[in-house]
Amino acid sequence: MNRKNLRIKFFCRSFDLKLYRLSCQLYNSLGYECVRLTDQSADGYFYTMLKDESCDIAINVDEDCFITNPDAVFELVQYVVDHQIANAGCPDGGGWCPRGGNPIVTNPFFNVFDLRLLRQQFSKTAVNAFDYAANQEQMIANYPQEMLYAERKYDFNRTDYEPYYPFFFWQAYHTKTHYLHSTRHEDGWTTILYNHLGQEMCRHTWLARFYSVPSFIVKHWQPNAGKQQQRIDAIINEAYEIRQLPRPVFYFKDYCQFALNTFVRWLIKVPQRIAGWPKKLQKKLQKK
Repeated sequence: MNRKNLRIKFFCRSFDLKLYRLSCQLYNSLGYECVRLTDQSADGYFYTMLKDESCDIAINVDEDCFITNPDAVFELVQYVVDHQIANAGCPDGGGWCPRGGNPIVTNPFFNVFDLRLLRQQFSKTAVNAFDYAANQEQMIANYPQEMLYAERKYDFNRTDYEPYYPFFFWQAYHTKTHYLHSTRHEDGWTTILYNHLGQEMCRHTWLARFYSVPSFIVKHWQPNAGKQQQRIDAIINEAYEIRQLPRPVFYFKDYCQFALNTFVRWLIKVPQRIAGWPKKLQKKLQKK
């Protein structure tokens, strides 16, 4: 089936309105609806996408992921459709993902999901009931060995790195995943992600949580993070230069919107985090 006959949407889980505006400007003129998902849990936004019956193919793009080659993205979309792949994404360990997570999981800074395939078997009950440990040996045996770069860290035994891990374990076992290659940008943090043909698609900066945070706070929060706004802005400039597009210019009214949006997001996020503390404490006590 030609992708042009499918209902495609871009989804972006977003906290920082300024970053979202800078990221989505690189794809919101491509003729597809762009959905900003705010105040979503780390795994809840997958379920939001799955509930959207008006969408067949979801292109999931973090707000600090900047698309440099939309043609390469749509080449991947067509490949996913042609080969009945439910998820194409970057392993959460290995390649240039600056984390030592489980490579069976794809880090959701960028994914192409065929929601039609996922919906055939999906339920929250099935996700919660899936036993990764019981199926781990088989899943490791089926994992593409060419993705396991010797110099990169990964851990097949890691199961609780992120709240979305259960979803991706279930997905990888029940549907087909295509794992994408990546390299490291010269800034030392940014991941450059490629499609199945080796064409660059996007650049993911990481550490977007520090984009609007003063550097004197960052150094106490995460000492090795450094000044992120300058680095992320440099990647944004590169992306717009590659696309030969003018970077958006923001004015006083825009910055007022950004500040108000951040205030509202924090008003919602802080109670959400506090509400989750009992569950996290229970998990820690169970481990002990």
